[in-house]
Amino acid sequence: MVKFAQLPKYEAYKDSEFPWVGMIPCEWEVSTLGNCLFPVSIKNYPDYPLLSITRELGVIERDIEDTNSNHNFIPDDLTGYKLLRQGQFGMNKMKAWQGSYGVSKFTGIVSPAYFVFEFTKSINPDYFNWAIRSQLYISYFGSASDGVRIGQWDLSKSRMKGIPFLLPSEQEQTLIANFLDQKTAQIDAAIAIKEQQIELLKERKQIIIQQAVTQGLDPNVPMKDSGVEWIGQIPEHWEVIKLKLLTNKIVDGAHFTPTYVDQGVPFLRVTDLTNMINGKINWEAVRYIPENEHKELIKRAKPEIGDVLLSKNGTIGLTKVIDWNEEFSIFVSLCLIKLKNSLRPEYFTAFFNSPIVDLQITFGSSRTSVTNLHLEKIKELLVILPPIEDQLKIVSYINQVSESYDPLIDVKLNQIQKLKEYKTTLINSAVTGKIKITPEMLQA
Repeated sequence: MVKFAQLPKYEAYKDSEFPWVGMIPCEWEVSTLGNCLFPVSIKNYPDYPLLSITRELGVIERDIEDTNSNHNFIPDDLTGYKLLRQGQFGMNKMKAWQGSYGVSKFTGIVSPAYFVFEFTKSINPDYFNWAIRSQLYISYFGSASDGVRIGQWDLSKSRMKGIPFLLPSEQEQTLIANFLDQKTAQIDAAIAIKEQQIELLKERKQIIIQQAVTQGLDPNVPMKDSGVEWIGQIPEHWEVIKLKLLTNKIVDGAHFTPTYVDQGVPFLRVTDLTNMINGKINWEAVRYIPENEHKELIKRAKPEIGDVLLSKNGTIGLTKVIDWNEEFSIFVSLCLIKLKNSLRPEYFTAFFNSPIVDLQITFGSSRTSVTNLHLEKIKELLVILPPIEDQLKIVSYINQVSESYDPLIDVKLNQIQKLKEYKTTLINSAVTGKIKITPEMLQA
């Protein structure tokens, strides 16, 4: 990565008069979106392809056959949908604060609630897209939007018209767009390589753990047929037992949404397992409920230290051993497992993340394809059970394996984070003139 201090700058700068932009090249024009765009609303094209406007990718073609999509319901009558042509600017005004907008590479129709704009000036659409989807503008759209409800902020056309937009010459716009196309593709490729390296490290780690929880640590131990075809052989002194016989209780949490308050008792949901940091609950993101509701909920499911939490809805199969004493309650998306003394929670969580369990809960498909794990199915899961002394040795061994692999994974994750930060800064710097893009910076 080239250091920003080494990249060329413009000869002279002026104050943009917008603190979030700062200084800009003297020759650049400070315009507004109202001067660059005008709204259009053309309808009655129901046979055109459906388009979506997303935070991550801007305008994309909509996959109406994707049953896992979280898009809103599609009506039978699409005559009221707006036409969005290739090269026009589309926006989900309720989620502009997240960056759900962009210049379309497709011609199709979008929700009548969306904004559609045509350009009034000779603006390079690719440059406009890079600039408007930069983190600087996304943040500004957030400050210009009004809160309606959780996750949705309304941006009016009048507020949008006043948002400033920086215009270099048309030649510079093309240079900037081409430069960002090229450099971000290189950065994305580097990120993809590191993500592949992380997956390889995780795969190697999982293979070692899988071997430990299904075959043990002694390669010379006598083996026996487990009696289950897809499990195969296990050490002679091990057993295969249903989980319900190894537990005192398996129960899920509240079947209703409680009252959320600013101060109260922690209330854990599946998102709290999804968003764990280094295997720890991120308590800053946890919701709270009143003491009286908590007392009612723990009559059904009272979490205690040493119990295991298991995600059973949404992202299934995530586990967390309760290693804290503070009281909390759980939502229906989580399952509380109270183990008997014959099964160590640390061994159980390691075993639960093995392919042996995957086969039982997904029938050979990926965990991401299953969104609900019923309590009865959890109770019937087969567990490969070593004696306690073997479980303790396996847990110790897994900890050693993690100590070897996790730092390597963390290094790659940090490298990815730095690449993403560099990419964001590069885009912001290019579209605000903090660096000058020259023809020599483009590779042939």
